[in-house]
Amino acid sequence: MVNELTDNTAIELVVLDMAGTTVADGGLVEQAFDAAARHLGVEPGSADHAEKLGYVRATMGESKISVFRHLFGDETAARRANTAFETAYGELVDGGRIAPVPGAREAIEALRAAGRTVVLSTGFARVTQDAILDALGWQDLVPLTLCPADAGGRGRPYPDMVLTALLRTHATDSVRRIAVAGDTSYDMLSGRRAGASVVAGVLTGAHYREQLESAGATHVLGSVAELPALLGVV
Repeated sequence: MVNELTDNTAIELVVLDMAGTTVADGGLVEQAFDAAARHLGVEPGSADHAEKLGYVRATMGESKISVFRHLFGDETAARRANTAFETAYGELVDGGRIAPVPGAREAIEALRAAGRTVVLSTGFARVTQDAILDALGWQDLVPLTLCPADAGGRGRPYPDMVLTALLRTHATDSVRRIAVAGDTSYDMLSGRRAGASVVAGVLTGAHYREQLESAGATHVLGSVAELPALLGVV
């Protein structure tokens, strides 16, 4: 009998983050945050701006509306900020400012060819996620893409998107046969809380090895291109 606790080849469902993991956006999150902050009267260069930007950096991977709720307090202000952020990010995406992480598409295709179900997830709103997929020509790359709204509104670090991927795909009968990969500590927390046996951090995005390991990464990879080999796909 396969030992699900130790055999990575037993993985049947792979849930991948987008920005920073499979998609290189060149720091567009911070640029879009600047636009959102200005929209709510936070001046670039001010102490308030620096404090808020620090929080954005620390919580990379979290649902953006949740970040803005923390930063701006009331729901109306948070939604205004989130709308401004998503609009600015979408405009930057439309301007050709994103690209696949080298080897990401090939890794996804290799995993799918080997019989693994692959799901792409994000902390962005659906409209922004779709803009990214359209810009990359990835609309049909995977059978399912998820944003926080698809999982009842809770994004990372909650386990909801990973578990929603399981419930919607029926790819496996055990959370221990799930692999999660992402570039932030919140990705790691989400994967661990969902019970995934492989929670792989990648070094192509927001957080460093130490942050990923302290948040529970079972593996740290140079990039998502290394994931197929980790899961026994060659």
